[in-house]
Amino acid sequence: MATAKSVTKKFGILTAGGDCPGLNAAIRGVCRTAHDRYGMEIVGIANGFRGLIDEDVRILKPEDFTGILTRGGTILGSSREKPFTPTSDKDDDVTDKVSAIKDTYAKLGLDCLVVLGGNGTNTTGYKLSREGLNVIGLPKTIDNDIFGTDKTFGFDSALTIGTEAIDRLHSTAQSHSRIIVIELMGHKAGWLALYAGLAGGGDVILLPEFPYDIRVISRHLEKRAKSGRMFSIVVAAEGAISVKESEMDKKDRKKFRAENGPSVAYRVAQKINEDTGMETRATVLGYVQRGGIPSASDRILATSLGTAAAELLAKGQYGRMVALQGDAIGSVDLSIPEGKVKNVPNDHYMIDTAKAVGTCMGFE
Repeated sequence: MATAKSVTKKFGILTAGGDCPGLNAAIRGVCRTAHDRYGMEIVGIANGFRGLIDEDVRILKPEDFTGILTRGGTILGSSREKPFTPTSDKDDDVTDKVSAIKDTYAKLGLDCLVVLGGNGTNTTGYKLSREGLNVIGLPKTIDNDIFGTDKTFGFDSALTIGTEAIDRLHSTAQSHSRIIVIELMGHKAGWLALYAGLAGGGDVILLPEFPYDIRVISRHLEKRAKSGRMFSIVVAAEGAISVKESEMDKKDRKKFRAENGPSVAYRVAQKINEDTGMETRATVLGYVQRGGIPSASDRILATSLGTAAAELLAKGQYGRMVALQGDAIGSVDLSIPEGKVKNVPNDHYMIDTAKAVGTCMGFE
């Protein structure tokens, strides 16, 4: 039974963008605190912002958010609906979608909307707040690339999966004296590849932030082979880009990639094989990084962020995104993550750490 007063009486909650471990733990953290401590009414919105447009909603009861702490995915479903992005040459659809969201918000009598997602989701949340809606954001992504928070839930689980995959590939690479290129997620930011590459003992780590020179990579691998180490692991973020590609315009880069392999792992593997003559294989880990149960660390972080969001709801502190800052859970203005990507800086201590243990970063 609720024992504390709350400014917020009724709120909606949704998950948007790609799924990741910890979403259900965060939903549980928000809902249990909001319901048990403050007696708030909770509206679950299906499939991200699409659910608000279509009014696909349901009242969430305690039985809905009980026993979901360890479950992967999201009980609410998700989509990549971006209401502020035109789907045609006309802006009418944006106006229609935003109007539909505002109408649903008003019709349901919501005091606030809680959005769980990455850069795009929290940016959409901020834009909706400028349209007059009360919004609170929670940062989730396996890429760990959201401005305003030191860490996002989902990252640790994906890191564990990526590291285990690298560990397993080491066995095959060593047994067959091969080079194996493993591609991890990370389109614009290389946190996952950097951490997993270092944790898994990757011999080469390629990040989107630093264009790689294939000649530098090949020389490093040849040097290893000459020293008797006939196998190597190359860890590449999906957004890693070569120096040659970085000098192309978008059209030429697209053509180049279409002619040289479906993804960075295949392009790098092909060039290594051509340059060194060493047998090289490519592995793309893909969506397995986003699936499955959350790690203990992600369960704790997601729960902590969720309960913090409930406290913001109770106090009526809207227009905020909960965040991990140092060793404390706080919040930042929802405008902070808008349209930004938290990249790996060139002076980050882990870059030097990797180099110090002999890892090639693809550049000199």
